Amino acid sequence: MKYCDLYLEELKVACTDLDLHNLENKKILITGGSGLILSTLVDILCYANSECGTHISIYLATRTEEEISTRFTKYYGKPFLYYVNYDALKPVNFLFDADYIIHGASNAHPDAYATEPVETLMANVSGLKNLLDYAVCAGSKRLLYISSSEVYGRKKEARPYNEDDYGFVDILNPRACYPSGKRASETLCVAYSQEYNVETVIVRPGHIYGPTANSYDTRATAQFARDVLAGGNIVMKSAGDQLRSYCYMTDCATAILTVLLKGKSTEAYNISNRRAVVSIRQIAEQMAKVAGRKVIFESATDYEKKSYNMMDNSSLNAEKLESLGWIARYSVEEGVRRTIEIMKNDT
Repeated sequence: MKYCDLYLEELKVACTDLDLHNLENKKILITGGSGLILSTLVDILCYANSECGTHISIYLATRTEEEISTRFTKYYGKPFLYYVNYDALKPVNFLFDADYIIHGASNAHPDAYATEPVETLMANVSGLKNLLDYAVCAGSKRLLYISSSEVYGRKKEARPYNEDDYGFVDILNPRACYPSGKRASETLCVAYSQEYNVETVIVRPGHIYGPTANSYDTRATAQFARDVLAGGNIVMKSAGDQLRSYCYMTDCATAILTVLLKGKSTEAYNISNRRAVVSIRQIAEQMAKVAGRKVIFESATDYEKKSYNMMDNSSLNAEKLESLGWIARYSVEEGVRRTIEIMKNDT
């Protein structure tokens, strides 16, 4: 990651918007910290440490230290950033007691759902259980679980989902490994809260995009951005009519921190930008417009169809999150522009 001025400006604004007082001098454990969403969140905390003196100890649980050194080039080696060896499918044995835990380690891109459905499901359920057991022993103040809009399943109505709307998921379709794992994990959170008195909160992000996506991220928006930056057109393998709640990754990161600090225990919060509820085709067209390219259409292969989201409508109502004081700063137009500009700086 090259920390260009445009991205550093976002980190500064995020720290201004957030009240991180309750995280001062605390230890926070983060799994999945090198991914699209949480790497941005880590950058916000690192910026707060460097520029605002918050003294937050950040423990990044990843499989290899290289994931941290290559992603966090500005902050790697700082005394507040620690590497912790972690595999979501194995028990944990951390030698420190975290005050807060954010669990985001999971297969979160379509190719993985098709090729690793077992690992996708179990990284959520067994990975979360291991962390909840650790939270009990460590006396952690709170665990935040990153779920997904896919828990809602399919419904016929076009209106955005509220937190208590649940539709149909075909549990005999291997692609259900992702929503089924997320559903079970949410129940596990509230079960531990009831039985073991562990505070848990849940966030359900919509479709998150931005320049912090990994090079192997196969989400549509990540592929669109790579295609136009390589000088190509955006190739869509469907009509792109599916309605989605899109949210720029920095807005999503501030939403997660808001819920961590202000959310009510055992409750779930949608993460959605009310100005960014658009179809896949619309966001593709916006990305092509910014880059001066075109959107073209091709037929999908049977293999590609295996990874497709089963929901025609996954738009979300974020009024509950907004009631905590969170606002989304970046419209689709602005988020897409920033995605392309910051990714240009990384090439």
